Amino acid sequence: MKKAVLIKSLLPLAATSLLVAADAQADWSGTVSLNSDYTFNGVSQTQNNPALQGSIDYSADNGWYAGTWASNIDYAGDETKLEWDGYTGYYQELTDSLSLDTGIAYYTYHGADYSSDYNYPEVYASFNHGNKLGNTELNFWYSWDYFGLGGGHSIIMLAHSFEVAPGHTIRISGDRSNSHDEQAWSWDGNNDYYHWRLAYLTSYQGFDFSLAAEDTTMDLDRADARIVASVSRTFSF
Repeated sequence: MKKAVLIKSLLPLAATSLLVAADAQADWSGTVSLNSDYTFNGVSQTQNNPALQGSIDYSADNGWYAGTWASNIDYAGDETKLEWDGYTGYYQELTDSLSLDTGIAYYTYHGADYSSDYNYPEVYASFNHGNKLGNTELNFWYSWDYFGLGGGHSIIMLAHSFEVAPGHTIRISGDRSNSHDEQAWSWDGNNDYYHWRLAYLTSYQGFDFSLAAEDTTMDLDRADARIVASVSRTFSF
């Protein structure tokens, strides 16, 4: 997703795992990416296997944007095979160095008759502060019906990006996922966990590349330490 929104963790990115910067003029764009794994806040959504993802986005010159994003998924024994999300929001520059992005996303799941039971909404807000030392982000997500189970769920993330050389960026992030109702949802028997990520980002010949190391505090095979690589291409319509 490419228009000022951080929806599902950084790109699986989103991606997406999901950061987009608003354009100065209205436009349409699309992004296609190939990832060695689709991790959502450090948890593999593809059983540690590759994911093909794509998005279509629209951004208006007044700061409003909307888009849709999709990825293959694998929940081990579950027939749900596709995640398809939609989102809309508003990006605004508060000062020369501080911006705010707010919006709402809706996650949908497909592949079996029961897959739609997992659908859920989420609101988000992202503050971004840029200076000569790089860009610092403070991001929030909240759902009142996480994975369709009726429980509240929130994520808070702090991240910092800086160039080590022209065209070469390092991004460091840490986040905490919290279930507000353990009866509805929990991870590894706990109501919260922490996730960190260290990523190297660069571009070449119109392609964007990412190589990241990440880990969580959970004792799960699909949430243990891993290296995730991705390559993507964005097209303007």
